[in-house]
Amino acid sequence: MADEESATMEGLKSTLRKESRKLHLDFNELKSGGFIKQTQKNLFTVRLRCPGGKVTSERMKKAAEIAEKYGNGEVHISVRQSIEVPYVHYQHFDEIAASLREIDWSVASCGPRVRVPTACAGCTYNPNGITDTQGMCAEVDKRYFGTPTGHHKFKVSFSGCPIDCFRTREMDLGFQGVLEPMLIEELCNGCELCVKGCEEGALIMDGDIPVRDWDKCIYCGDCVKVCPVDSMVSKRIGWLARAGGKHGKHPYFSYEIANFLTDEQVFSLIEKTVVWYRDNAVGRERIGGAIERLGLDKYMDEVVVPLGLEAVRDPKDRMKYYAKGNYYGR
Repeated sequence: MADEESATMEGLKSTLRKESRKLHLDFNELKSGGFIKQTQKNLFTVRLRCPGGKVTSERMKKAAEIAEKYGNGEVHISVRQSIEVPYVHYQHFDEIAASLREIDWSVASCGPRVRVPTACAGCTYNPNGITDTQGMCAEVDKRYFGTPTGHHKFKVSFSGCPIDCFRTREMDLGFQGVLEPMLIEELCNGCELCVKGCEEGALIMDGDIPVRDWDKCIYCGDCVKVCPVDSMVSKRIGWLARAGGKHGKHPYFSYEIANFLTDEQVFSLIEKTVVWYRDNAVGRERIGGAIERLGLDKYMDEVVVPLGLEAVRDPKDRMKYYAKGNYYGR
């Protein structure tokens, strides 16, 4: 079965190569520009740029218009929040690009470059949100979208809380909202709601006062939310940064590398990490592969430490963010 699938895939690639020469098109270049070749002759899927999955009603109407005029009336919502219009003939690319420019919209990029970032709703309207994921996602898209990496794709994602809906553990760089709680003892009435509400078991009562085990606290902020007398408050809010993740055939879970980044530190980390990746990766290696090959310490010493971030270096400090599952005996 595996041999049959391999032969089928090679046959498809050969057909696409012949087709590209006949049409004088570079399919790899088109894919980099957001036009992805389909199995059907001369047809492509057009990937539209939707950072954070936020799309105005005007843009939704435009996507529908393009799908009806140039596709088959369908759109596809990708797992990375992009709107894709399939079954588009290559002869319509210029018309589609011009139509998108009318409303200041464009196609998304593929290939070895920084991709469109993804994000949850964050604190804009999600009650679990700690940080402004949408605002950060829009700014990262504006600053870094399409930046060449020289090797492979580079994905950035934002989750507004430790529920991590947008899988920061599976991104080349992921940022998760975190909140450090603080108790104002003189306001505490000893109701124990914070202890009962802590799913991590990080709080216990010592007399009438809740006491925190920082080795268990994952900075979710739930204790702050449930406190009825505002004695449990936010000391600081920021981003937990993770690096080296990916999904695909052979997924990696990323490393927690720094905690409580400010927004500006997020931008600095992205910039320095992309440069490090460009300088240190080999071939089409993802950054997780480069970190595994060269060692996490090299990345930490050359990227995280020079930025003055609150580095997460001790493996024990990462254990509170652990993931359970099949470890293949390791």
